[in-house]
Amino acid sequence: MISIRLRGIQNYSDMKRYGSVIRVRPEKLEEYKKLHAEVWPGVRRMIAECGLRNYSIYYKDGFLFSYYEYVGDDYAADMAKMAADPETQRWWAVCEPCQQPLDTRAEGEWWASMEEVFHQD
Repeated sequence: MISIRLRGIQNYSDMKRYGSVIRVRPEKLEEYKKLHAEVWPGVRRMIAECGLRNYSIYYKDGFLFSYYEYVGDDYAADMAKMAADPETQRWWAVCEPCQQPLDTRAEGEWWASMEEVFHQD
């Protein structure tokens, strides 16, 4: 089990939710599911160290939907730390051929960020 430090979170307003979407290549769907059935321990550890919790990925009709909550203090720095991690880089290289980014994603994105239109605690 991986423990996650909440790094000073005082209430839910200190937490930010993120949703993103990407296509999965149909011929790679089963491979993608197998990979995520056994995410590498170092990748899971880095996710936790970078302040992400309640991380889930869902599939429907050719799309992957990712959701997580960020509880850290500096999102940009934590994402840079994750991107610089050699094991995470290897993981992304294994997963990337399974994915097909949306044409409408923002510049620099792989997974397209989504707009939250409703939330209730």
